[in-house]
Amino acid sequence: MTHTSLKASLDRCEFILAPGVFDMMSLLFADQKGFPALFLSGYWGMASHLGVPDAGIATYSDFIERISRMCTVAKTPIIADADTGFGGLLNLDYTVKGYERAGAAAIQIEDQRSPKKCGHQPGKHVVPTQEMVTRIKVAVDARSSEDFLIVARTDAIAIEGLDSAIARGQAYAAAGADIVFVEAPQSELDMRRICAEIPGPQMINMAHGGYTPILSAKTLEDIGYAIAIIPAAPVLAALEAMDSVYNHIKAGDIDCGTKQPLYSFESFCDLIGFPDVRAFEKKWADE
Repeated sequence: MTHTSLKASLDRCEFILAPGVFDMMSLLFADQKGFPALFLSGYWGMASHLGVPDAGIATYSDFIERISRMCTVAKTPIIADADTGFGGLLNLDYTVKGYERAGAAAIQIEDQRSPKKCGHQPGKHVVPTQEMVTRIKVAVDARSSEDFLIVARTDAIAIEGLDSAIARGQAYAAAGADIVFVEAPQSELDMRRICAEIPGPQMINMAHGGYTPILSAKTLEDIGYAIAIIPAAPVLAALEAMDSVYNHIKAGDIDCGTKQPLYSFESFCDLIGFPDVRAFEKKWADE
């Protein structure tokens, strides 16, 4: 069943912060924080799931398995990356229906040509505007509920420039996209132009290490964005901590907690659901 609260938040013009989740443990942490939405990116989700770069290697099956598991557990709406739809228009139709059935709140579709690349890496190519417009129309037609949102992403800034990216965003909004996502603007001025010139809700990627300047939530809201995704910071923080711990262990310093703060084991047992296990066992002990 599709979450309805993400569309309701957009309709109320509430600013939506959607941090990234990349595996089930990150999902459990983020899901208890009360965010209005979470974001599962192909880049980080497939790096965690498959250990491969975001270069069009992962398949629909890889994505839908992750998304289905996460949506079964999550109370928070999930915006899920779908790359270019994993093939032609028939594949895209199948993908949209699968993501909606899995319980995602929104699906992100890009205008790159296959094989796609990370939006903050070189070597990208985009399809003609009309081809992406058709993708959006197919996606809108494939969904069963308007509560399931279509996010149309363009990577045209790096290839064709800002003016072309804005023109594409305008065309994508007119084609029926609920949210337009112009990827990788390189200045606050560019971001202001995007929000001023493209109608409807806009999404921005606060990708730590990427091309776009990292701004505060208040500034992004003032610029005019409806949604800010923050996909990289949680996983980069986790990787930094793991790298530190592995280095200490390699050096023979097994008492890692004196050098790197460790999350409480007891707290993790609670997070993962052991209190429910104990309650179940107690309930049926006499049987």
